[in-house]
Amino acid sequence: MKKIVLNLLTILLFSSATVIAQPQFKALLFTETAGWHHESINEGVDGIRQIAQRHQFQVDWHEQANRINKENLEQYDVIIFLSTTGDILNDEQQAAMEEFIQSGKGFVGIHAASDTEYDWEWYTQLVGRMFVIHPANQTTRVTVLDDSFPGLERMPKSFLWTDELYEFGEEKVEGLNYLLSIDESYYEVQPPWGNRKTEGMGEFHPVSWYHEFDGGRSFYTALGHMPETFSDNMFLEHLYGAIYWAATGKGIE
Repeated sequence: MKKIVLNLLTILLFSSATVIAQPQFKALLFTETAGWHHESINEGVDGIRQIAQRHQFQVDWHEQANRINKENLEQYDVIIFLSTTGDILNDEQQAAMEEFIQSGKGFVGIHAASDTEYDWEWYTQLVGRMFVIHPANQTTRVTVLDDSFPGLERMPKSFLWTDELYEFGEEKVEGLNYLLSIDESYYEVQPPWGNRKTEGMGEFHPVSWYHEFDGGRSFYTALGHMPETFSDNMFLEHLYGAIYWAATGKGIE
């Protein structure tokens, strides 16, 4: 009798552990580069794995574009482009990505995701705005424009931040909801890029936004160039809020 009871308890404990271990959702983390390869990618992968463990979602990391196909993407709720660069997907892979978003899934772009696939119009609209130029790493003041978005609830209304500060071109799509902006008066906006000149974006310089697009959800943040950003708890909360919303559609107050 005691042996039967012990066996039943073992089964119950194992079943409970199995239920608890079920992920909330599944994310594909993609880091292929065809241009500049950011030093911070490995730290970014570690940081996203950390928040996946903390918030109990599954994340699979791949650098090969052949993972972007219809059959493989069906298992995921969100795809994360972490500092991807250049022309990385062929026509078939692009079609699979479009179908993924159109099915109601989510996209999260981090830093150089806006320096990717300039000639793929659908992707530029998914991201919302594309990278143009940046100065050297400097400190600026970040302002939170909308703290109702998940991951921003505990951010200060404004704070100093050091990063590679991207400048962006025009909006590629209507309906972008801006979350963070930076103050150009805090840093030198002119980068030493030879004949490529800039006077900055002016009084409104956004660095993070989200929108609903083509049946799915899209988030972008320009922060995350430096490896150290991915050990910053405030930044990791920013990323988790984005991943959670993009994967589930939940979290906005």
